[in-house]
Amino acid sequence: QVELVESGGGSVQTGGSLRLSCVTSGTGHTTYCMGWFRQRPGHEREGVALIDSDTSISYAESVTGRFTISQDDAKNTLYLQMNNLKPEDTAMYYCAATLYCSGALPTPVERDMDYWGKGTLVTVSS
Repeated sequence: QVELVESGGGSVQTGGSLRLSCVTSGTGHTTYCMGWFRQRPGHEREGVALIDSDTSISYAESVTGRFTISQDDAKNTLYLQMNNLKPEDTAMYYCAATLYCSGALPTPVERDMDYWGKGTLVTVSS
């Protein structure tokens, strides 16, 4: 059973930085498509950053240049470095995984995801 546990959320001011972590377990030696998603107040869940099984990376346009996704296979951990945070980045952030992603962002790959963490809250104040 694949399990994902996020951490690293918190409250920061505009322009600040946070690094989210997602520790994975139960994936064995299988390569997954993994990503970070968020749900902002009053909005549907959306993809933020994606790293596919072939290591190709894509981002939502709203975070390009500010967020960086990476993974450390030795630590079974997926990261999201978030810089220059804005109030509109306030959201619950989720880590997710699937064996197959149907495309790169902004394709709505959240519908592809089979496994989800419980989320970590990011609040950015102005």
